Amino acid sequence: MASVNQYQPAPPNRSPKQAARWRSRFDRVLNPDLLKALAEPTRARLLSCLLKCSRPCSVTEVAECCSIDFSMVARHLSTMARAGLLTSEKKGRTVWYVADGPSLAATFRDLADAIDELTPADSCCGSDCCGDAPGGPTAGGDTNAKNGRASR
Repeated sequence: MASVNQYQPAPPNRSPKQAARWRSRFDRVLNPDLLKALAEPTRARLLSCLLKCSRPCSVTEVAECCSIDFSMVARHLSTMARAGLLTSEKKGRTVWYVADGPSLAATFRDLADAIDELTPADSCCGSDCCGDAPGGPTAGGDTNAKNGRASR
């Protein structure tokens, strides 16, 4: 028996209005702040550096390692910590940041699983499931889409 707090599968063929009202596990797992923090190339580079270090690093160490201005690194690391990508600990005047790779991987694995739950196994794989929907296999023009192959 499913508990009250578990998310239930959505009914098939829902309208966009119905889908917006339906709360899925994806809605709970999706963290726009985390994705926004990763979307900035410098922050992605800093995260990569911290993951490869596998130990707490000070802002000064990261700034020297990545050849980025100290104040810019401090702001980026603070933003990533608020988004949950890093943990920080202040010791005296120094803030130490660490990236928890296994936790980050689990977060993305959970997000991928939530997406899989929303994606029917037989969706848009060459069948006529999309019917006359815009871009669907019978929308015309692309015979490869009707055969389940991507256009080049």
